[in-house]
Amino acid sequence: MPTPVSTLAFDTQQELLWTGNEYGRVTSFYGPKLQKYTSVRAHLQAEGPVKQFLFHDKGVISIAAKSVHLSSRRGLTQWHIVHDNMKDLRCMSFTCKGTSEILVAGCQDLMFQIDVEKGRIIEEIPTDENYTMMKSSHYICAATSTGSVNMLDPNTFSIIKTWKAHTAGINDMDARNNFLVTCGWSPRHQGSYMLDPLANVYDLKTMMPLPPIPFHAGAAFVRMHPRMSTTSIVASQTGQLQVVDLMNPNTANLRQANISSYMMGLELASSGEALALTDVECTIHLWGSPAKIHFAEYSNATEFVETIPSAPAMGWDSDTPLSNIGMPYYREQLLSVWPSHQVFEIGKPPPKIDSAILAALTPMEFGAYAPNPRKTRRNQTENTRGVDTVGSSLVAPKFLSEKARDSESEYSKGRRISDAVEALADASISGSTKADVPVMYRNVEIKYSRYGVDDFDFEYYNKTRYSGLETHISNSYSNPLLQLLKFTPLIRNLALHHAATTCLSETCLLCEMGFLFDMLAKANGHNCQATNFLKTFSNLPQAAALGLLEENSPSSSLTAMIQSMNRFLLDRMSFDFKQLSPNSAQLEKTIAIEAESNIRCVGCTNETTREGTTYVNDLMYPPLRIKPLIRSSIPSFSQILKASVGRETQTRGWCHICRRYQQLATRKTVLSIPFVLMINAAINTPDAKQSWATAGWLPEKIGIIVDGGQFFCFEGEDLQLHLQRNMHNITVYELVGMVADINSGENQKSHLVSLINVALSSSESTPENAWHLFNDFLVRKVQREDALKFSPSWKLPSIIAYQVQSARHSVDDSWKENLDTTLLYYDWSINHQEAKHHRVLRPEAEAPVAGSNVAIDAEFVSLQEKEIEIKSDGTRETIRPERLGLARVSVLRGSGEDEGLPFINDYITISEPVVDLLTQYSGIHADDLDPRLSTHNLVPLKVAYKKLWLLLNLGVVFIGHGLPKDFRTINIHVPKAQVLDTVDLFYIKSRGRKLSLRFLAWYLLKEEIQLEEHDSIEDARTALRLWRKYEEFADAGIVERMVEECYRVGREVGFKPPVAGSTGMSAGLASAKKAEKTGTSVAMKFADDIASGPATPVGRKAGLSAPPGAGKEGYFGSPLR
Repeated sequence: MPTPVSTLAFDTQQELLWTGNEYGRVTSFYGPKLQKYTSVRAHLQAEGPVKQFLFHDKGVISIAAKSVHLSSRRGLTQWHIVHDNMKDLRCMSFTCKGTSEILVAGCQDLMFQIDVEKGRIIEEIPTDENYTMMKSSHYICAATSTGSVNMLDPNTFSIIKTWKAHTAGINDMDARNNFLVTCGWSPRHQGSYMLDPLANVYDLKTMMPLPPIPFHAGAAFVRMHPRMSTTSIVASQTGQLQVVDLMNPNTANLRQANISSYMMGLELASSGEALALTDVECTIHLWGSPAKIHFAEYSNATEFVETIPSAPAMGWDSDTPLSNIGMPYYREQLLSVWPSHQVFEIGKPPPKIDSAILAALTPMEFGAYAPNPRKTRRNQTENTRGVDTVGSSLVAPKFLSEKARDSESEYSKGRRISDAVEALADASISGSTKADVPVMYRNVEIKYSRYGVDDFDFEYYNKTRYSGLETHISNSYSNPLLQLLKFTPLIRNLALHHAATTCLSETCLLCEMGFLFDMLAKANGHNCQATNFLKTFSNLPQAAALGLLEENSPSSSLTAMIQSMNRFLLDRMSFDFKQLSPNSAQLEKTIAIEAESNIRCVGCTNETTREGTTYVNDLMYPPLRIKPLIRSSIPSFSQILKASVGRETQTRGWCHICRRYQQLATRKTVLSIPFVLMINAAINTPDAKQSWATAGWLPEKIGIIVDGGQFFCFEGEDLQLHLQRNMHNITVYELVGMVADINSGENQKSHLVSLINVALSSSESTPENAWHLFNDFLVRKVQREDALKFSPSWKLPSIIAYQVQSARHSVDDSWKENLDTTLLYYDWSINHQEAKHHRVLRPEAEAPVAGSNVAIDAEFVSLQEKEIEIKSDGTRETIRPERLGLARVSVLRGSGEDEGLPFINDYITISEPVVDLLTQYSGIHADDLDPRLSTHNLVPLKVAYKKLWLLLNLGVVFIGHGLPKDFRTINIHVPKAQVLDTVDLFYIKSRGRKLSLRFLAWYLLKEEIQLEEHDSIEDARTALRLWRKYEEFADAGIVERMVEECYRVGREVGFKPPVAGSTGMSAGLASAKKAEKTGTSVAMKFADDIASGPATPVGRKAGLSAPPGAGKEGYFGSPLR
């Protein structure tokens, strides 16, 4: 090496040894001959030496004092992170999320949580400790500059335990399985420091120190053996090495490295077959057996430059036809298509002439002239470069399955991280013609692959922490209105508090809104769908009668439908609320204007008074008789709102005094105003459109005074004047957001979006506003000016929502502490069947609490076949995916004396026609869902869903196999912290495929399941047993080996359990036995040794009681637990 090595590490996935020097350069060497592979300047020279390496599927992560760098193994930069608060970084470690997230720390007061996939800082975490190195095991072991080691929780990064390992400082340490070994310094006379003659050992399982390892030469470096869990290698600065068993530290095997100077580093390969040393003479020493040395335990092929064969010579003259040179077939982007970050704009295109100017041109001798439309200010120019670079539509992303196949393609990675963001970021809002509609406002569409909607990359459209709603569901035109209500805190509080009560009505939209709002909050940026809400809404006969269903009103205007739905939805919320609390006026105070209507007959002047409530007010615009030339001639928004609320109308009606139809004059007297004002824009005339075209016409704040039955509204300077005088009781409202109608073009149907100030519903009391665009599943932050700017040609509001200013940040989550959980403790059934296969929870002894484990599985039936379009070229395209409905759900106890016993085993009644029962995969038969014939416990969907929702908000952890798809179909979002999916536990990402529940049960549990039909209790119980088996492997430290063994045997039998009695089964079992005898399956042999008895203090036997009625072979316990 030309310079000393500051750090070195063996690659965990390829046969590469990585080194870093003091100038920020990263170099790799291939194979036992240390052939130079790549060398790249990863960090600036001024940052000093490279401190540490971590390895990811995408490449190698390196850290220096002021930056973190990820490059592919070929040397191409994936991302490079610098930050003003990165001053003296020293170390990093993977977190509980595996290799997708790292924690970076150093001798500074901030740590950084970094998303490796996206290359961005997630969070800055304050800390009082200065960390010099980190190692990951059960905890993140972080060494401090004072000689202590802090055990950090890999999820919350809080300090669980602190161990004072050395008095001065830690020189090196390593953690693996349940052990931590450190080497450090102690102070000596005259302020000098000396290496301790002991390597200290700490048990991470019991959180207690173990006997230290004596090393008289001075322990400088240490590494734990990756295969032998209790073996460590300790080295001194002079090259003396000692191989010692932690359980017997007095017996050691000594070695001496052939070096003539001081050692600077020691590293052990993950295979345990190679050892690398570095010294001050810039030399790397590689130790290992020449016959079987390799670095990674399961290494992937290393990519090298392909040799390009020379082109065959051919004659060329003026008569040679050009068709002799064939064009290559290609499916990927060519190198000539440069990535967006390497393309730069030069010069500035001239601005386009406004169409209004071209239409009014008057020709002259020297040219033509036209009136100035005054759409810009003086000396203001248009950013023509930004307009020209925006395409006509947002390019749809690749499917997730395609991205997985193209993960090594640099173009794919670049497009994912940069191009999607740029495509949205460049979508500026300028101009007023339909051709200038920004891309982010245009209609978004879900594309379907053969894997269905799960394969669509929703993250491409949403980089925020606010979740969007999908569009492939009937009546999803209501998505913008649902988002607007969700971000109105007082309405959100009402819905969630109502959902937490005992309400079990199948037609309650207020409950469904609460479930939906809770799901959107928990999703934290992941896409959601309003399936259950829209199903309940569609089943209401009133909705069909009012023309609110898309299938019944194909030609109706979406603006008119969403305004009618707004009126219907608020009225229905009041109805649902009163069903449970008939005497409470809370909802009326929140959304209803209390008023009296005075009806006077013009003929006899008889006057009648009626009391009533109004949930929605339609704006009424006065006709503009003269075309306005100045801003002040257009009525303000507050003036129009005042006239609309206190309107006087004349209609023809029956007068009981005159005994005939007469002209009736109606005048409204306002008694009280609500906390939330819902307003329909009702833009039906050109005059109304002209009002909204005025810049700044919609105010962010309005003030309302109700005095003597009169309704007064103020904005702007008038509002400030009334607030300063403080003469009247004025209520100030602020704008929550609006639903807007977007007309993208003449050949496209208009669609609806919502523009919402999400800061009002934030629990953090910040005065800053944060406007966001919700275009179904496309969510993006926008500027305030862009949100409040309207154009008659393409963007007009449909619904406006105001809330009292005093309710800003009024997010009430007390419903979580007041959940009515009685539904979990009794059998709710519509056919009154006795529980045969389950027993409900006992509230005094089995009440679910946060962290309780339950096993779950669900079965589904098909409600609608997928729609496929066959194109002219013969290819098939999915127009609408298959729609499934929940038919059965089973939830089992996950711990305790009755572990594995179901407490929920519900069959769900389905009112829609069932297309296919999918009996082979669901175990559902025709009579099972019929209340008249079924022998099972039948419940409505609302009851089954609410049980799961209660368990979710109680904090239980769901255990199952392939749960994300089940939860998606059930229409509930469970945070990752509350899911233990056995699909992911027994999964190796590099292998590409996931293992089925049936195969894992056959191989690991020695059982056969799903022989004829699926059964949700059997599947949930099998998943629970697999999780217990995984815990056994984790305690023994053999998880990776066992998973590799599963894949190896799976390849031999085609990843399917062989049929009983077939040659395939015999061959599979014989292969496993042969592997055990020959020693090729070390993991299986180690697992069998542990099952028969503990070989080290790590493994120990313990008993597990069986549930009632379980036999010796039927119980799924484990001696290790």
